[in-house]
Amino acid sequence: MSLINTQVKPFSATAYHNGKFVPVTQDSLKGKWSVVFFYPADFTFVCPTELGDLADHYDTFKALGVEIYGVSTDTHFTHKAWHDTSETIAKVNYPLIGDPTGAITRNFEVMIEEEGLALRGTFVINPEGQIKLCEVHDNGIGRDAKELLRKVQAAQYVAAHPGEVCPAKWTPGEKTLAPSLDLVGKI
Repeated sequence: MSLINTQVKPFSATAYHNGKFVPVTQDSLKGKWSVVFFYPADFTFVCPTELGDLADHYDTFKALGVEIYGVSTDTHFTHKAWHDTSETIAKVNYPLIGDPTGAITRNFEVMIEEEGLALRGTFVINPEGQIKLCEVHDNGIGRDAKELLRKVQAAQYVAAHPGEVCPAKWTPGEKTLAPSLDLVGKI
């Protein structure tokens, strides 16, 4: 079963955000677009490159009304220690959620049970709390913030323009499609 168009399941956690420990629940995601991305662990190798890439593009996401949430099965204390000791992670201004019990990671179906770690899962969630994009990568494959940004823009466009869809490689300002009988076999 796919998580697409399902509601985010209830959760309660603590995040490290802007020098503080803050509560985060499924309700924190409502009322705005959100990106929830899972990564295996703090103090690792591919993970800081991804978190740094998202930090470099965070202002662009924020300008689109999107909040980013990073999640690993580490604690919020570990997130603070990583933030305090890594130049790359020091750039991160979005919440880093601790999920030491793995409850959130299981809710999003990205838990590697035998390791107690998350796969590289990326979820785009609309303001109503529905999952609109779900991608899961092998942990050896890093993600690209620019491509994620494009997908968020496409999800926002489709939500704002019922009856239109975004074709492959669509970027804002490019032509969209209006699915109809007239298009069948003509693309």
